Order: sequence, then C-alpha cells, then structure tokens
Amino acid sequence: MTAQSTEPVPFVRQAGEGQTHNVLGVTHVYKAMTTETGGAFSIWEAIIPPGHGAPPHTHGREDEAFYVLSGELTLELEGEPVRAGPGAFFFGRRGRRHGFRNTTHQDVRALILSTPGAGLERMFGELDAASAAGMPPMETIMAITARADVAIAAPA
Repeated sequence: MTAQSTEPVPFVRQAGEGQTHNVLGVTHVYKAMTTETGGAFSIWEAIIPPGHGAPPHTHGREDEAFYVLSGELTLELEGEPVRAGPGAFFFGRRGRRHGFRNTTHQDVRALILSTPGAGLERMFGELDAASAAGMPPMETIMAITARADVAIAAPA
C-alpha cells in the first residue's frame, strides 16, 4: 500500500475551465485553487460587469494582486481613487484598505491572485451560495466576510 502524496502536481486549465462562483454579481473562474497549490495561493479570472466590484475592505490574512486583462477598473487604495486599464497591476497588501468598481459600460476582465487563498475561496463560496436566490442583505454579507477576517469599510 502506498501513501497518497499531498504535494501539488503540475496541471493545465484551459480558457473557460475551472470552478466558478458568482460573487455578488462578479463571476470568478478559478484557474488554481489552494487544494491544487499545496495551500500556497489561489488565482481566478474575474469578470466584472458594469457597476459591480468589491466595496472598500481590509483583509486580515491575505494579500491580493490584480492584473487587468481588459476594460478599466476604478481602484480605491486607502481612500484614493486610481484608474487601471489593460496591463495595469495592483498589489493589495493585507491590512491595507482597497476596493474596486467597474465604472464603465463594458465588462472588465482581471486576473486576481490571493496568497494564501483558502480563506477567500471559502468566503467566495459562501457568498455564491448566499446569493443564489438574489442579492443577500448587507448583514449576511458582512457576517460571511467577517468569518474570513475581511472587514468591509462603512459607507462614507
């Protein structure tokens, strides 16, 4: 009897392949999940429709990195707005407030990396389930994000 290895193995995920979550109107298509990377990171393509995004928030455990593939995002970094078009990169350090919104009239595609990734993967899965019947109340959203040590900033 041989022991099963928990070491990650190389793999290829083609365009359009990967587990998908609807995170409050933003589609996440996972290219690699923490179960596939030995817990090191997760990476997903986000398709962000006009008017959608993530409100200003702070992660307690994860760093995030964003690479805009197409379209333009308005990022919020510690209260300062920054526009980011194709080829732009943003590093969202844990403990530092950031958010993003698609303020244009076309979908934005971005590649987002989280390290480590398991907490955000669980949070996004919970948000996907909570929004299956429509947009959940803000209290539900905030309870889910709080379990992942993600604090949503109070509206100004």
